[in-house]
Amino acid sequence: MMKIIILGAAGQIARMLTTRLIQESDAELVLYARNATNRLKNPDENRVKIVDGDFNEEAKLVEAMKDADFIYLNDMNSLEATEAIVKAAEQAEQPFLIGATILGIYDEVAGPFGKWNARMVGQTGTNRHKRSAQIVEKSGLDYSLLRLTWLYNEVGNLNYMITQKGEPFIGAQVSREAVTQLILDIVSDPNKYRKTSLGVSEPNTDFAKPSFY
Repeated sequence: MMKIIILGAAGQIARMLTTRLIQESDAELVLYARNATNRLKNPDENRVKIVDGDFNEEAKLVEAMKDADFIYLNDMNSLEATEAIVKAAEQAEQPFLIGATILGIYDEVAGPFGKWNARMVGQTGTNRHKRSAQIVEKSGLDYSLLRLTWLYNEVGNLNYMITQKGEPFIGAQVSREAVTQLILDIVSDPNKYRKTSLGVSEPNTDFAKPSFY
């Protein structure tokens, strides 16, 4: 049976991912988050374990990752936390890491949207995510980094497009539902996405800023 660790399990995409994995797979899940037992309801006690933990608790992370096939990391904003997670994964069975980060970490967003995004995120935020991504890229893990554009919710909208590292990033928005679908696609065919950094957006959203701003 496949085992998947969801780090930051109280986040919106993480919750959507949990629901779909319960409904569409027989995977065993570990839901890891601060105060997780208070913030999360266990959807299936036979398949799901909830763990209270901080991203910086390396020993607890190693234990949670035991026998895991995949890790989904919902937030790479903290350099120290990403480092602890990567070290823990390398000590465990080296599961495939799927990490959610942000667009712009390679200066890959051009034009009016690129300028708007840089102004909104700020150089400090971009640099934090860039350095976190470098930790993953230099590790011994198999991974797929998801450079997500601006997020919104739209039930049933599973449309996404991806660009590779080194290609221009196009697309001002993408639904969380579509990002969840991409994560499931990676889990279904990890070899296709191994050691990639994917720009993730919605087709036909080459806007100067997201439509909801």
